[in-house]
Amino acid sequence: LTVAFQFQFANQAAWKCDECRRNGLEKQRRCGFLPENERGDERPVWARGAVLLTECPQSFIRPESLTLLEEHHVWRMGGNGDLREYPAKSVEAFTVLESELLREKNHGS
Repeated sequence: LTVAFQFQFANQAAWKCDECRRNGLEKQRRCGFLPENERGDERPVWARGAVLLTECPQSFIRPESLTLLEEHHVWRMGGNGDLREYPAKSVEAFTVLESELLREKNHGS
C-alpha cells in the first residue's frame, strides 16, 4: 500500500509495461511478471522517499492496493465520513495512507 501511495507521485510514463517490453527493459527492471529465474540478481530498481523496490513497481503493486488508494481518495473528498461505515481493512489502510500523506506534506520525497 505504501508503494502504491508513493508510486502515484512518480513518473509513471516511464513504467508502462508494453513500452518496457518493447524496449527490452523487463529483465533490467526485474519485472515481477517474469519467472523468478529470468529476473537476474536482486538489486534496487525503483525508489521514492523511504520506499525501495527490487522489482518493477507496476508488477509489485497489487490491484487491492490501488482499490484502497481510490477508496481513501473518495473518503477524503467526501469530507472524511464516518469510518464506522467502512470495513476494518479499509480503515486500517486509511490510517496508513493518512500517515503517508502527512509525511508527504511535511517532508516531500
